[in-house]
Amino acid sequence: MKQLLFLVICAGLFATANAQQLKTPQPSTTQTIKQDFGLGTIELSYSRPNMKGRKIFGDLVPYNAIWRTGANGATTLTFSDEVTIGGKKIPAGKYGLLTIPSADEWIFIITKQLDVTSPSAYKQENDVVRVSIKPMKLPMSIETFTINIGNITNTSCELQLLWEQTYIAIPVTTDVDSKVMTQIDNMLNKDNRPYYAAAVYYSDNGKDLNQAIEWFNKAVELNPNAYWMHYQRAKALAKAGRKTEALEASKKSMELAKAQKNDDYVKLNEKLQQGLK
Repeated sequence: MKQLLFLVICAGLFATANAQQLKTPQPSTTQTIKQDFGLGTIELSYSRPNMKGRKIFGDLVPYNAIWRTGANGATTLTFSDEVTIGGKKIPAGKYGLLTIPSADEWIFIITKQLDVTSPSAYKQENDVVRVSIKPMKLPMSIETFTINIGNITNTSCELQLLWEQTYIAIPVTTDVDSKVMTQIDNMLNKDNRPYYAAAVYYSDNGKDLNQAIEWFNKAVELNPNAYWMHYQRAKALAKAGRKTEALEASKKSMELAKAQKNDDYVKLNEKLQQGLK
């Protein structure tokens, strides 16, 4: 009798173990995106339902009601650095993303709540910011709900929501310049001075070109075989209208690039030199 009971228990455990191994596709797949932005990152986590022939906005997703902006669990955004949305500075941290869709206007909400999966769980007092956005109609239909981080520059990007024939873009900005300038000021007063990085930033962002050229001079003095440094120095000299010096620096960069078999920089210098003639 004991042996029979033991066999029954073993068979049950075996069946349970086999059942636990069964894996099927998620009806609404989860996605996590981590995007470098400014001096930090934005991380987005959400679930992606499909249309499946259904009418979405105004039907499956009701108008004028809180939507978790995805399926299954709450949609979250994590900012590793301070950002600005709708004129409001948002400190680094993890937040919930909610929306209130309507035919002519969407309300985009960043909330301190990380667990809102139904309208009844939402508490407006936890809002960090609300932004009203006009939706755009797409010429085609998007089957799978998509949130993307696009149109990225050094200081701005967009959170883009697409589903059915609806497109929403929410501008996000971050302060890069003051932070980089503070770093440059601090680091240039130490022994390990980032001459090259500081010079590139100045040259590319409309800062003092003479200061940038001075730092490029120090950078190439410390790294005489760095063809990329000579190239950036040549670009800065060209911007400053010092064409003869720019041409000389570009030729040096090309010579070093050829010696080190970097065809990309050879071509870049060829193009630069054509513009200096």
